[in-house]
Amino acid sequence: MRAAFLSSTLKSNILVYFMVCICSSPLMANAAWNKDWDSSAKISVNTQGITETLTQVPVAIRLHSGNFDFINAKIDGSDLRFIAADEKTELNYYIEKFDSVNELAIVWIQLPKIDPAEKEAHIWMYTGNENATAASNAKATWDANTVAAYHFAEAGLLRDSANSSVVANGEVLAQKAGLLGESVTFAAKPILLSSNPATNISAITGYTWSAWIKPASLPQTANLYMQGSVSLAIASEKLTLNIGEASVVGGELKGGAWQHVAFTLEGGKANIYINGVAVASGDVPVTEVADEISIGEGFIGDMDEMEIASVARRPGMLALVAANQGAESKLLTLSAADDEGNDEGGEANYIGILINSLTVDAKIVIGILAVMFVISIWVMLQKAMLVSKTDKDNKKFLARFQKTNSDDLLTLDIGASYPNSTLFKLYLAGLREIKKRQHPEQKLSLSGASMDAIKAAIDADLVRETQKQNAGMVLLTIAISGGPFLGLLGTVVGVMITFAAIAAAGDVNVNAIAPGIAAALLATVAGLAVAIPALFGYNYLASRIKTITIAMQIFVDEFVTRSAELFGKE
Repeated sequence: MRAAFLSSTLKSNILVYFMVCICSSPLMANAAWNKDWDSSAKISVNTQGITETLTQVPVAIRLHSGNFDFINAKIDGSDLRFIAADEKTELNYYIEKFDSVNELAIVWIQLPKIDPAEKEAHIWMYTGNENATAASNAKATWDANTVAAYHFAEAGLLRDSANSSVVANGEVLAQKAGLLGESVTFAAKPILLSSNPATNISAITGYTWSAWIKPASLPQTANLYMQGSVSLAIASEKLTLNIGEASVVGGELKGGAWQHVAFTLEGGKANIYINGVAVASGDVPVTEVADEISIGEGFIGDMDEMEIASVARRPGMLALVAANQGAESKLLTLSAADDEGNDEGGEANYIGILINSLTVDAKIVIGILAVMFVISIWVMLQKAMLVSKTDKDNKKFLARFQKTNSDDLLTLDIGASYPNSTLFKLYLAGLREIKKRQHPEQKLSLSGASMDAIKAAIDADLVRETQKQNAGMVLLTIAISGGPFLGLLGTVVGVMITFAAIAAAGDVNVNAIAPGIAAALLATVAGLAVAIPALFGYNYLASRIKTITIAMQIFVDEFVTRSAELFGKE
């Protein structure tokens, strides 16, 4: 019966284990686009707030442990592929950053079209091909009108991703914790872009300059952009666009915060934008400029994602850039796909996210806690079975003992079977000591010293039986007191590692921090999951064992008293 119980328990544990494994596995599907890629995920495009149709739009997506399985991808991300909604057309993309160790990546994807009328817009991301070669293409990801794009990435601080002929030089510092990955910090010294036909301001096609800036403090006076007679300056807390003798002033900046700034020139019209919103416009002289460009002269603060275009960007495009590249971007949402290739409603697999985000120390702590949990459950089951059997046999023996008359007091062991009765064992101990003092030819007569010796012998067995009943209970006290502290240790170390990894990687957005913190807290949950059942089990078992111990003490006194009455010397 016991074997059947253990077998049933083992089967139940195995079933629960497999259910947890299924729930915690990322919901990836076999690739429909190409069988060589074994995993796919759907990227939804949120068109809410977009007011005009846009084409060839480069957008950024952040990949982190909370939305992407870095283990399934190649270490450099070279197996990444992005496919249009038709699951046939490959999209151009560029990997700005792919850190598989810290599980952070920034990838730029060129969307062929964004239509506000399309409410279910989406693309597909494929990964999981060890034989794949790199397909990242920086130049192809930006449209033909983008003549320069600077991400200020650590691998190429002043490298132009859109047009390699635009050469930049300057004294700026790399800042790991930028808007999107890395950025640069200005200390009043500018970056100089050499004179190049691609960056010339044309009176015919128009011109756009944009960048994310984070002024260290305001007010300050600086030239964010200056090329010949054209400049975009910070004057106190406002932006001023100067074109020859004309000026356009407007927009209020904030110190210590990232904000997207841009200006456009088209014919005789100039516009200033902050965070995708036009804050100033005016008529200016039509001009053409072919000088070198100075960026950030006198500026003290950070800059990221600077772009130059040979056309005047439409307001909708600038609004999209500001919305997509911000720290709280909601434009793209990555969700796993099911086996049919359909979306799972965008619901996150939270258990999978937590497990995939666990640090090594948290896994070790949770592993130790799992062992403690199994041991405590085993102890509780064993002790519960023991006290139950002991109680049952004690009641049987005690009923017989109390009904026995004086003549049969020393014959209760004949034909008796109480294997788990502690009272019967104490009776046998007393009977053994009495028979040592019994002579076949004499009437049994016990002196006071003999009775004391018999009681001492029974008390010794009582102590042994009490120890047997309490054996293993210390493991429950260890689980109760040590489980939460061990879990807390895993959480604290996990949080420390998460923040250290974020600082090293330079990505401080909430999507990068949250999975690591949540996974670290899983260690504390595991510690409580060990301690709480052990606490309830310990208190229940301790109460049952205390009852058994009291019953043994009462029985010893009762047995010794009856023996003294019957066999004591007069």
